Amino acid sequence: MLRFICKRILVIIPTLLGIIFIVFGIMALTPGDPAKVILGEKATPEAIEKLNKEMGLDKPFLVRYVNYVLDLLHGDMGNSYRSGREVSEEILTRLPTTIRLTIGAIVVAVCLGIPLGILSAVKQYSFFDIAGTMTAMMAASIPAFWLALLFILLFALKLGWLPSNGSESFRHYILPSLSLAIPTSASLLRLTRTQMLETIRQDYIRTARAKGQVERKITFRHALKNALLPVVTVVGMEFGFLLGGAVICEQVYSINGLGTLIINAIRMKDIPQVTGSALFLAFFFMLVMLLVDILYAYIDPRIRARYQTRSKK
Repeated sequence: MLRFICKRILVIIPTLLGIIFIVFGIMALTPGDPAKVILGEKATPEAIEKLNKEMGLDKPFLVRYVNYVLDLLHGDMGNSYRSGREVSEEILTRLPTTIRLTIGAIVVAVCLGIPLGILSAVKQYSFFDIAGTMTAMMAASIPAFWLALLFILLFALKLGWLPSNGSESFRHYILPSLSLAIPTSASLLRLTRTQMLETIRQDYIRTARAKGQVERKITFRHALKNALLPVVTVVGMEFGFLLGGAVICEQVYSINGLGTLIINAIRMKDIPQVTGSALFLAFFFMLVMLLVDILYAYIDPRIRARYQTRSKK
């Protein structure tokens, strides 16, 4: 198991290098001059050229990429062109807000999607199953930003139950979390239902029923545990996607998180800030997927036994 974790950690390094290269390339190809954006439209060509030289933007693309990677190895992510502060400081200031929003969304999605998916599979072809499946298909097709606007109109402006912007208290996170969670819960419902239906048709489930075991025990002890493996994978992937998807919701609800920071950095063509933020998001995503793989071994004893056999060899 330890060998597997070390291999996965080693894979993260070239992946992050590739992400840095892609982000650097995209920012280099997009139109606009960071120095001109900082100094304004009325800046002289001499002043723009001087600022570009100070920021190292006069060097070739590959030289800037290698320099950034070397600085990153020393813990230096550079300074933001927009604020002049360290990129890591800017990210760590905004990151907790985005993580709270994402955790709230994934918890709501799991609490809604998985139980409803189990119930839909157990009550197959019932009214609840048909209604739940149709609702899940509709919810999965709704964009999060459109749902966010509807929630603001209904719960904030018309009913006045919840605030429409900010992140000062728990109540401020309810609408953004629901906006992200509902489409995700719909996907989890459909996946859980499919996996449960496949599992409860297996021979060992028929054997358990033939032995007279209680249906509830068969569902939760035998069927659910085996059906959870792909669901756990999707939950981990959805957590990473929600980190990126929170960018739009943060804009709609005026939340001062990492998403707002990335949008402002892109507008200003703040290359160090965009690269550092993308790096943080990618690292968190890969870390979550590593934790999902480790969780696999605790859910499925067959995988745990495979790792133990390899370590003995």
